[in-house]
Amino acid sequence: MDKVANLGFDILEVNSGTVVRMTAAERQRLKAHAEQKGLELTYCIGLPHEYDIAAADKAVRDNGIAYLKQMAKAIGEMGGGQLGGIIYSAWPATMPKGETDKRPYFDRSISSMKEAIKMAEDNDVFFNVEVVNRFEQFLLNTVDEALSYVQAVGSPHAKILLDTFHMNIEEDFVSGAILKAGDKLGHLHIGENNRMPPGYGHIPWTEIGAALRQINYQGHLVMEPFLMPGGQVGSDIRVFRDLSVGLDLDDEARKALLFMRGVLK
Repeated sequence: MDKVANLGFDILEVNSGTVVRMTAAERQRLKAHAEQKGLELTYCIGLPHEYDIAAADKAVRDNGIAYLKQMAKAIGEMGGGQLGGIIYSAWPATMPKGETDKRPYFDRSISSMKEAIKMAEDNDVFFNVEVVNRFEQFLLNTVDEALSYVQAVGSPHAKILLDTFHMNIEEDFVSGAILKAGDKLGHLHIGENNRMPPGYGHIPWTEIGAALRQINYQGHLVMEPFLMPGGQVGSDIRVFRDLSVGLDLDDEARKALLFMRGVLK
């Protein structure tokens, strides 16, 4: 948190699974230090397979519902806020071989989410379902699918998380997806088409800034670059080459922050 604040950021996104495993006292220390540094915390996770709320196995779905409720309660203890990610199924995941119909998974996920989101409503927490590309998950790959999902859940605390990297793969037009999401857009992840920080690729940032202003977006923007191979996440998202060679990562973070503040003017 100290480094993030010193670099000039005002948001830090943390893993909600880690927050759940903390004691209440540890969570309060985390909250207090964030406030001391002028940081707002947001939360993110891709549900492990044992918590898949779209699974055919009811026991697995029940585990996932309980886990989402635990996260909502823990975040609520810290003042509430935004939880995003693949919270509607497991990550990473693909459909079982021989299956092509997503509807049963969609319906099971909706039913589970309707139950879990009650805890979010009670704790001033918003569940933002992340639209990701087909190579990481199969259920919500476009803003249209996400809109159908949150409308079916039917809660004001169910919102959409769009990500510029994933939109670049799946949407016809990135700015068009933002405009279509409209007031259902609850959170935004930003990064280049090659997972570099903003400014190192061909994502249409000027159009994105205009679209965000057009829908009067007042939510968070969280930078999510992945430059280095290694670790579980590096394996899951297929980072096989080191994009950080020759770069000062702190300096690149500062540059990307200034770049995005210019985009959002």
